[in-house]
Amino acid sequence: MKVFILSLFLVLSLGVKAQQKGKQKIIYKYKKYEKFDFEDMVIEGELGAPGDISISSRYQPKFKNPLPYRKNFNAEIKKGIERIR
Repeated sequence: MKVFILSLFLVLSLGVKAQQKGKQKIIYKYKKYEKFDFEDMVIEGELGAPGDISISSRYQPKFKNPLPYRKNFNAEIKKGIERIR
């Protein structure tokens, strides 16, 4: 069974190699410049009122500040200066 699977794999892999040799390398060439003439184009449609495309305001909740309010940080500034000395 192992020999059969191995030989099958070998035959299939050789077939893939044979197909690859016959193909040629494909080279893609893109346009360097293309001109669009919008004067000849006819655009049909309807105009919408500005209210149709405006964005409605959404509710924005106000959160309570979890940090306590402090008027000054003099004690922390003094400790920082003492650590430097």
